[in-house]
Parts: sequence; structure tokens; C-alpha cells
Amino acid sequence: MAPLQMVDLKRQYLKIKPQIDAAIANVIDTTAFINGPDVKLFAQELQDYLQVKHVIPCANGTDAIQIALMALGLKPGDEVITPSFTYIATVEVVALLGLKPVFVEVDEATFTMTPESLKAAITPETKAIIPVHLYGQSAAMKEILDIAAEHNIPVIEDTAQAIGGTYTFPDGTKKMNGTMGAIGTTSFFPSKNLGCYGDGGAIFTNDDVLAEKLYMIANHGQKVKYYHDMVGCNSRLDTIQAAILRIKLRELDGYCDTRRAVADYYDNAFANHANIITPKRASYSHHVYHQYTLQLDNVNRDKVQEKLTERGIPSMIYYPVPSHKQKMFDGMDVEQVELATTDYLNKRVISLPIHTEMTEEEMQFITRNFIEVVNELTAN
Repeated sequence: MAPLQMVDLKRQYLKIKPQIDAAIANVIDTTAFINGPDVKLFAQELQDYLQVKHVIPCANGTDAIQIALMALGLKPGDEVITPSFTYIATVEVVALLGLKPVFVEVDEATFTMTPESLKAAITPETKAIIPVHLYGQSAAMKEILDIAAEHNIPVIEDTAQAIGGTYTFPDGTKKMNGTMGAIGTTSFFPSKNLGCYGDGGAIFTNDDVLAEKLYMIANHGQKVKYYHDMVGCNSRLDTIQAAILRIKLRELDGYCDTRRAVADYYDNAFANHANIITPKRASYSHHVYHQYTLQLDNVNRDKVQEKLTERGIPSMIYYPVPSHKQKMFDGMDVEQVELATTDYLNKRVISLPIHTEMTEEEMQFITRNFIEVVNELTAN
């Protein structure tokens, strides 16, 4: 058995190598490196896939959130509500723009923003809400959208880990993650469910006015070349990455199905183990498992990770320090908050390898050794 990896991009590439190589070669042959035809074609194909009116490609997922916030016209000091239990990109752009992050709690089982904590955090200064579809699971969007609508606050969905997933509303209506709020954002970092071979990102909206602003901000604030109507930035998805993403978009549903199959295998292997809590699949969420994240109960998580490494099994802690405790916020106008569930989860979560090329032999090896390690540590 080959060495295990959290994500095996090499094996995934080899399955689509002829298409990928041809797509890259075509861009090089035409030398259309910036805003070439593949960028526009990818945007249109992603619009069709997501059933959203506008897709604005950009350089990365962090830029996507920044551009979204800029398009809303927020001013320094305006409050933006976000979970602390997320990758730092979600909140660092809030601080970068001089806005005030307001951290709220997540649900212990789903890892996503709780409507109750959101509702309690809203003030007259709240100007945006950023729910995160973490690990591939949809946030509780019906409740979040209802609260946002009650206070007339726009919602920006952070869909960096959940593209391809859907949310089912109580009336049975299904929407793709990233298409329910005023704006959706995503990342095409290589390890994502839809990943390119470098950096990349995109912004989604059904609002024509917002779409025009988003396009302009991502392109130096201009609609007509050399005429800059607003302060913008330079955030482009390059043509080679767009060409790669066009190929991989056709595979996305299959990639998500494969990840769910791996999650099924893990769930079955760990079922009823007293110290292993498998990730919940919320009834409203079509979980696409960007990560397979467990909780460990009454066992030293760091020791488990150490012993897995000794056995050649990689694992990750997403994330070891919650956002509200990061040093970057020292001295900033950020309220100190107590987030008991977030702190609790940060000590318990561990993510196991999950990707589109996993074999049954690999899954057997991982699950058998994981159970052995947990049993060994709980017996002592």
C-alpha cells in the first residue's frame, strides 16, 4: 500500500490526465493567459451548475469574501457576524477592511453557526452575516436567512468547503450551497472538492446590481478599461486554472458521491464506539465531506494523532486555535467572548483522510488502526 495522504491529488489527476493536459496545452498554445475564453466559459458552466445568475471568478477564496464585503459598501466599524470555528480567512478580511468581527457559537453536532447565537449577537451596527458551510455541511440557512431578513442584513455564504452540496428548505425546495444569501463565495484551492492546480476562487449572486459591483471591484473598480469608478483590487482567475476547473466541474458530482461513500465506510466502522462521535448529517444538508471530522470523547486527542502518525496515518486538526483566540485580534476593537462549544470542539475534533481515490484497503487500514489507538489510550 502506498503512503497515505489526507488528499491524493496525484491519483485524481492521473484519471483525467489526457483532458487536463490538453486543456492546459490549449491555453499555452493560444497564449490567452489572462481573461481568456476558458474563464468566461467556466463562469457560465458554473452558473448553470449552481443555477445562479452570476458567477464572478477571482484569484482565491479569501479575495472572494473581501470583494463581497466591499460590494456591500460597509464602513469601518460596521459589525460582521461570523462563527469563530472556521478557517481564519473568513474573519481576517473583516479586520483587514476595518470592520468589526463579532464571533458567535456553533452547533456541537454540525459545527455550523447556531441561529440562537446569531440572533443574540445582532445590534444596530450589524451590517453583514457570514455563515460557514464547514467541512462540507450546510449551515442552518432557513433560520439564518429568516433572522437576517427580519433585520434587513445581507448574508454572505462562505462555501469554500461545501461547493456541490445542497440545502433543503422545509417546503422541499433545494438550493445549492452559496446561492441562498445575497452573495456566496468559494475557493478552488487544490484540496477542495472542486480544486484547481493553484489558487482560485469565485463569487456568486442572483442580484444584478451586486453582480456589477463585484465584477468591477475584482477588476480595479472599472467597468470600462482605464475608467475607475470605485476602489477595487486585482483579483483574477487565470485562464489555465479556469481550463482545469472546466474539466473538474464535470466530475464534481462524482467526486462528492465518492467522498460520501468514504464517509459511509467510516461511519459504519466507528458506529457505537463509546469514544468516537461520527459527524452528524443534518436532515437539511447534502453533506459533501470536504473533511471527515470526528469528535473524540474521554480520550487524549493529541495522543491519538501522535500514535496515528507513528502508524503512517495522517490526520489534521481543523482548527487548533479558534478565531476569537488568535493573537491577530489583540489590540483590535473586538469584544472578548466566551464560546464554550467552540472551545470544547477545538479540543475534541480530528479529521481523517478523505478523498476521491481511496481504496477499501486504505479505509480498512485507517479504521482498524484508529480504533486500536483509541482503545489503547482509553484502556490506560
